[in-house]
Amino acid sequence: MKMNYLPASLLALCLIFVPPAWSDNFVIDKKGQHASITFRIMHLGYSWLTGRFNNFDGEFSYDQNNPEATTITVNIDPASVDTNHAERDKHLRSDDFLDVEKFKTATFVSTSVKQTGPGKAILTGDLTLRGITKTIDIEVTSVGGGKDPWGGYRQGFQGTTQLILKDFNIKKDLGPSSQVVELTLDIEGVRK
Repeated sequence: MKMNYLPASLLALCLIFVPPAWSDNFVIDKKGQHASITFRIMHLGYSWLTGRFNNFDGEFSYDQNNPEATTITVNIDPASVDTNHAERDKHLRSDDFLDVEKFKTATFVSTSVKQTGPGKAILTGDLTLRGITKTIDIEVTSVGGGKDPWGGYRQGFQGTTQLILKDFNIKKDLGPSSQVVELTLDIEGVRK
């Protein structure tokens, strides 16, 4: 029986010469401080208290031709909370709130992305805060991407979400107007 190796050879050649499709991998640009994680929460229903986490890092993959294949991981140091008020920050680090002595890291790991329009998507993933993991949705908007002046390539996004404090076993009750914290992630990544 004579075997025909031509189809297999053609298939191998096609695989060699067809460029593979894959996502670009990025590191969140904390070195140049082109990223931030900020939050705000109502204070007594009279004003907004704002703050940020100064120390975090992360990576993401992104394919502009297939945005729904995007993945991201973010690690946050909760002890780096900063509301521009030393006594309040000390209280936020206590077991009433973030309990940073016991829970050294908060993490977000994406599980899926659903495109909702041009440059817009819902990013779903698991947020672990105070040792509790909950699935959250982040509304994401593509800010832009392209070459930078230093020979690299960058991609930026903004994401917003809301967290219910009791979902993460935060003990302190701040009153009916202060049950939800709004979180904003401004992410600029540098392609690896």
